[in-house]
Amino acid sequence: MPKTPAWQRKEGKSEEGGLNAKGRASYNKANPGKPDLKAPQPEGGKRRDSFCARMEGMKKKLTSEKTAKDPDSRINKSLRAWKC
Repeated sequence: MPKTPAWQRKEGKSEEGGLNAKGRASYNKANPGKPDLKAPQPEGGKRRDSFCARMEGMKKKLTSEKTAKDPDSRINKSLRAWKC
């Protein structure tokens, strides 16, 4: 049975939320036609603004109230990593 890519397994995910370097590398290898995934940009800029706006909307519409308030949920960890 083929092994799933690292970005879909725990070893490719960061404890702080999002993907670690190994996860980003495996995603880029599995999806060659898409632009490369990059590390978070917490210092600011267009990528950060776009990410924060997108994720805040997802958090409001697509998560349960319990998940939205849970500090250990993946969405909240990602928002913290990006300093949203």
